[in-house]
Amino acid sequence: MLENFTVNLANWMLGISHGSIMWVTFYAGLFVALMTSLGALVAVFAKRIPGGGVDVSLSFAAGVMLVASFTSLILPAIEDTGSFTPAGVGIALGVLLIYAIDRFLPHEHLVKGYEGPQSMKDKLRRVWLLVIAVVIHNLPEGLAVGTSLVYDIRVGLVTAIAIGIQDFPEGTIVSLPLAAIQGKRLQPIIMGILSGVSEMVMVLVGAYFFTLFHGLLPYGLGLAGGAMLYVTVKEMIPEIYRGETSETMVTLGFFLGFYVMLFLDSMLG
Repeated sequence: MLENFTVNLANWMLGISHGSIMWVTFYAGLFVALMTSLGALVAVFAKRIPGGGVDVSLSFAAGVMLVASFTSLILPAIEDTGSFTPAGVGIALGVLLIYAIDRFLPHEHLVKGYEGPQSMKDKLRRVWLLVIAVVIHNLPEGLAVGTSLVYDIRVGLVTAIAIGIQDFPEGTIVSLPLAAIQGKRLQPIIMGILSGVSEMVMVLVGAYFFTLFHGLLPYGLGLAGGAMLYVTVKEMIPEIYRGETSETMVTLGFFLGFYVMLFLDSMLG
């Protein structure tokens, strides 16, 4: 039944897209952007995030991303080529790419604080540093959706659904702290929406590039997987366990995301 759902969804998407993978990619990117935007709109109705809400939401996202890194990206890359080498090279490139962005692009986390060149710390407002940090998180997610759609539309749609689910609380995490800092609502919501748009852009860029250079797709799958693993291990997990939330709640949030992604992946049969 679950397998039929993904087949029917893929066929329907191809039907409304007239068989164009780029139109399917556009709709998938629009979905993840809308989920982020809907999360950002929570700032209109809420004055603050419930206690532990940030940490639990991030831990849920980490669980989704960890499973997706393997089931939607790394393992398909290995299965597609019958070799570890393209996936392994791609993983290393993905880690190096996000490491370089993380190292040289100024940004700030809610718990870990400022990261990047010290010379830029006082040149950007904190609100922009927080937004840049979220955009860095979103880049691998968008790339993961785009590359997995090129590999297999069913795998890509499942990945888009999972990423979209965890993008809702991520949108809230972006907009509410900014609203608290600024004492405003409109600008933080716009910034939350823009973070979703940045993810959509990466969905389209990843799909377009690997449609043109299809022979490099196994490397691209590995790259997206490595980038997501780096963000999960280096950024998200330390962030959630440095917070004041109960470690049990954070761990449960992680495994909830873990199981959600595994469940969605089971739809592929």
